[in-house]
Amino acid sequence: MKSPVVKRSIVIAGHKTSVSLEDAFWKCLKEIAGHRDVTLSDLVASIDSDRQHGNLSSAIRLFVLDHYRTQHPMTATESVSPRDSLESRRSASVLRAD
Repeated sequence: MKSPVVKRSIVIAGHKTSVSLEDAFWKCLKEIAGHRDVTLSDLVASIDSDRQHGNLSSAIRLFVLDHYRTQHPMTATESVSPRDSLESRRSASVLRAD
C-alpha cells in the first residue's frame, strides 16, 4: 500500500530541504501560494520563519488549517468534535426532509 505522505524537496532561502506532507496539504499549499501570487518556496519560507516550535511539516499543516478556518469560520456549535458535528448535520438534514 502506498503511503499518503509525499516527501518533496524544496529550496528555502537558498537551502534545499525535504518536507513530508499528505498530498492534500501539498495541493492546498500550492493553491494558497497561487492566490497570494507567491512561489511555493517563498510561502514555505514565510511559514518556516514564523513558526514557534515543531517541525516544518507540522507548521505547514497548521498554516493550511488556519488558512481555511479563517476563510470559513465555525460557529460555536460547529466547534465541537467532528463526530458531534456530523451528528448535528445528520439531524439537520432529517429535519429539512420533513
